[in-house]
Amino acid sequence: MAQSKIIPFLTFPEKAEEAMKFYEASFPNAKITRLVRYDENVPNVSPELIGKVLNGSLDLQGQEILFMDMDTANAPAFSWAMSIYVNCEDESEFDAVFGSLSTEGTVMMGPEPVMNLRKVAWVTDKYGVTWQLIWE
Repeated sequence: MAQSKIIPFLTFPEKAEEAMKFYEASFPNAKITRLVRYDENVPNVSPELIGKVLNGSLDLQGQEILFMDMDTANAPAFSWAMSIYVNCEDESEFDAVFGSLSTEGTVMMGPEPVMNLRKVAWVTDKYGVTWQLIWE
């Protein structure tokens, strides 16, 4: 019997592949593990989605994150009410990931120490996805 899992699923306005490649480059050891594209055989597919991401998967520090494109007019907006929490291994990883995600994004907090945490940052990246970066 398969074990239940909780997997984040991100829906983008026709930019899923671009975002996946950005995250793959932003995080150490991140890897795109699956990329299935819309084609003419997908029922009710709109022409602008042909060739876009129907189902993508990224391994990020051992956590699978799923990706999908929707047509721009119908794609939901991301909100900072939901964020992805990342516990960085060391300061150099924290700084590199923060530098990448904050480029063209919005720094909502930090980087700064908070209580017993050495560095904390809250960043919404250029795709609208919010990340909480932690270095203990």
